[in-house]
Amino acid sequence: MSKKAKVERIDHLGIVAGVIQDLGIINKIDERIATDRRESITTGEAIAGMIVNGLGFSDCPLSLTPQFFENKPLDQLFRSGMLAEHFNRFKLGRALDDCHDYGCDLLFSELSMDTCREEGVDTRFNALDTTAFSLTGEYDTESDEHTIAITHGHSKDHRPDLKQAVLELICSHDGGVPVISKSWDGNASDTKVFRERAQALVKSLKEGESPRYVIADAKLYNQETVNNHLKFLFFITRIPRGLNQAKIFVSKALQSPIEEWEKADARNRFLSFTTEHYGVKERWIVVCSEEAKKRSAHMAEKKCEKEKVAIDKKLKKLSQQEYTCRQDAEKALKMLGKTWKYHKVLSQEIREKKRYSGKGRPSATVSHQVGYQVFGTCIVDEKKRTEIFRQGSCFIVGTNIPIEEMSSAEILNGYKKQNETVERGFRFLKDPYLFTSSLFVKKPARIMALLMVMTLSLLVYAIAQRRLRAALKAAEGTLPNQIKKPTKTPTLRWIFQLLSGIERVTLHIEGHIQELMTGISAFRARILSYFGATVRKIYKINCESAPTF
Repeated sequence: MSKKAKVERIDHLGIVAGVIQDLGIINKIDERIATDRRESITTGEAIAGMIVNGLGFSDCPLSLTPQFFENKPLDQLFRSGMLAEHFNRFKLGRALDDCHDYGCDLLFSELSMDTCREEGVDTRFNALDTTAFSLTGEYDTESDEHTIAITHGHSKDHRPDLKQAVLELICSHDGGVPVISKSWDGNASDTKVFRERAQALVKSLKEGESPRYVIADAKLYNQETVNNHLKFLFFITRIPRGLNQAKIFVSKALQSPIEEWEKADARNRFLSFTTEHYGVKERWIVVCSEEAKKRSAHMAEKKCEKEKVAIDKKLKKLSQQEYTCRQDAEKALKMLGKTWKYHKVLSQEIREKKRYSGKGRPSATVSHQVGYQVFGTCIVDEKKRTEIFRQGSCFIVGTNIPIEEMSSAEILNGYKKQNETVERGFRFLKDPYLFTSSLFVKKPARIMALLMVMTLSLLVYAIAQRRLRAALKAAEGTLPNQIKKPTKTPTLRWIFQLLSGIERVTLHIEGHIQELMTGISAFRARILSYFGATVRKIYKINCESAPTF
């Protein structure tokens, strides 16, 4: 009796492939980008393969995608007839080129909008931010104006020695789903990116799309952007600390009785003011945070010590200078003291220094000139330091949304969720086991396309996680977290780890083929059933016998 067995790993990849199928990503890409009939797989399938590879978290670069798929059931994840060697680097490179030729930002926007509409994602609240991806090596210079420049710029990764590309991302608060993605030159500033994004949003609003609430950090808020774009939108943004009016409102809030403040939560309180700034009627919400107090106190102490070291050096240098009159020496010390933020002059001593015209020991009749030197000491100005500390313990969130439409507490909650959406998305994209090792490609056009594929991976991940949490909420169910405690909001990354070890075993016995799914316990079947019929089909979980919740 001849018997032959083939074992293929599927683990959590069936969830990724199932969501890709449900969203129709392959078909939607192929509808937009034609594929040469001589090629074994379509552009959409190549992109889907990259997403599955990336969400496999195997740290496998694109050039090794065939090796990644060697022990995977491709007919189950994609379609029959697909082979690992179809995902070779030449095909993947052409797919990236095709995406760039179509327009990476346009392609992602179209796919994301379709997904949000089909999944019912609430896109009213959107968080906007940018991040930079550090890159190594030399990059081909392209004359095409539609490619980005891989160059040095302000490094958010604290690697100023490396060239970089900048990625702009807008994520919905509902599930952290990426809505808009755009790649920029490595030296693009947040101010420029935010200004152009505000302009694009105003244009889309004029074309009839529903208004959105745009949420961003202080780089969004400047006079040009407010006057030309933001006043046509509803925005929630951090007000820059450096504005004189911001300092006035913080001081005014701190002088107000504690009873006038409202509680945002156990550690934060706020006070709202109405104002007109840059010609726009706004609501400025001064927030006092316990965390900000601690940071401000630590920062004030650190900067105070640093300033003291710098002052001692300048006072020593000042004492070595000579002035023609006592008043000039006193004025020099006074002017130096005005530049100090945390200190003030404690004492001063003016010393005379005689200078003779000749060499050697002077006689009583030799004429001389008198110069003046100033010696000063400093002390911490407690009043200044306290004011800086108090200013640093507060920040202002500004909005032009009428209070009748949204309360100040809701505004703050919307701003707070920025860290839970776009910042979390950036942390996901920079995971060392995602695509970072694939950013070695040398063509800027392919870098742009790869950034788009990475954001598509975030889209698939966010939708899958959103589906899981919605299913748990509907079933009033929970899953154990990493420390075995029940949670209603598990991360998809943790779920992926729980599914490690699922395999498809194909048995060839006397000409007959039998397929078995191993590693699917009742607990794992319950998890997989939360993701819907397509995922259950991939894992061969009988829909009729699937667990009910």
